[in-house]
Amino acid sequence: MKKLLVVTVIALLPIFLFSQETITKSIMHDGQERSYILYLPANYTGDTGVPLVLNFHGYTSNATEQMWYGDFRAIADTAGFIIVHPEGTLLNGSTHWNVGGWTLGSTTDDVGFTSTLIDALAQQYNIDLNRVYATGMSNGGYMSFLLACQLGDKIAAVASVTGSMTPQIFDNCNPTHPTPVLQVHGLADGVVPYIGAFWTKPIDDVLAYWTAYNRCSNTPRVTALPNTSLLDGSTVKHELYEGGDNGTTVEHYKVTGGGHTWPGTANNSLGTNQDFDASLEIWKFFSRYDLSGVSGVTSTPQQDDDHLSIKVYPNPTRSQLTIERSNVQPTDYRLMSITGRTLSSGIFTKKNQGLDLSHLPNGLYILQTGTKSFKIMKAK
Repeated sequence: MKKLLVVTVIALLPIFLFSQETITKSIMHDGQERSYILYLPANYTGDTGVPLVLNFHGYTSNATEQMWYGDFRAIADTAGFIIVHPEGTLLNGSTHWNVGGWTLGSTTDDVGFTSTLIDALAQQYNIDLNRVYATGMSNGGYMSFLLACQLGDKIAAVASVTGSMTPQIFDNCNPTHPTPVLQVHGLADGVVPYIGAFWTKPIDDVLAYWTAYNRCSNTPRVTALPNTSLLDGSTVKHELYEGGDNGTTVEHYKVTGGGHTWPGTANNSLGTNQDFDASLEIWKFFSRYDLSGVSGVTSTPQQDDDHLSIKVYPNPTRSQLTIERSNVQPTDYRLMSITGRTLSSGIFTKKNQGLDLSHLPNGLYILQTGTKSFKIMKAK
């Protein structure tokens, strides 16, 4: 009862009070109270419409864990989008999204809940309804694909991290527009196998479906990402299927040696690749599109797709960080806390330059240099 009272009071706050806030709320759908966590970026004023990113947690996880694990908040503070972390319902005692496969037997209408949630948020906040995106971890990645198939009129683009499509999603997919898709998956994923199983489609089949639907090139442009983190036991190739209708692409970060993890996360468990930041790349991908295709609008602090222009290592680091740049022109930099507070700033003037972090507490930081941003882990 006390928790419900707190949620109710928060829900009554006027919208003009929002500025870098994390708010727990709930709505009613199908006779159930469904909760979610909303993150409003520091620069949100309500004066103009902003994008909305739906960030779905994995099976047995929850909205709070996903907010920290697949973290977009520091990116949202500079790029100016709202994030919502919905909470799944219980199936046999475990939180889930009803996507078929191992969730067969669930009666939860998660597509209807998501549609209702988008409508409710649009009534309370100034959201650009042409720029609503879905992403998630594992079961949340499946949920993102389900929305692309069954709620395409509201979802501009989707990104799945360690998720896939169940046979039920795959066989009943009815997109309403060319849909940009990004898939992040490890070849050593032991939970959602890359090669598929009777309950989940192989990742190659998922990519083939969306490249065919969007009428992209059948042959991807493949780029090997720099192996900047030598201790994570994995490497990454980026596959880009171009030329789709309305400028859409299908993209895949294939992580050799990668497990069932979110690359770049501060929760650096075994099998987690640290050569790229999945959250960062997902937002760069989303920011190019709206419901019509290529939007021509990018609200992102990130930069070009030249992965070779800047290397930052070692990451994690105990003290000294090395910034290696192919461009020797002077470049501004800013080191920030995860909440967006500037800790130091200056100018990089050398091709190889060090940055001393020994005075900082252990934890996660954001380094912005030029148009690039990196998550930096200060470790013991």
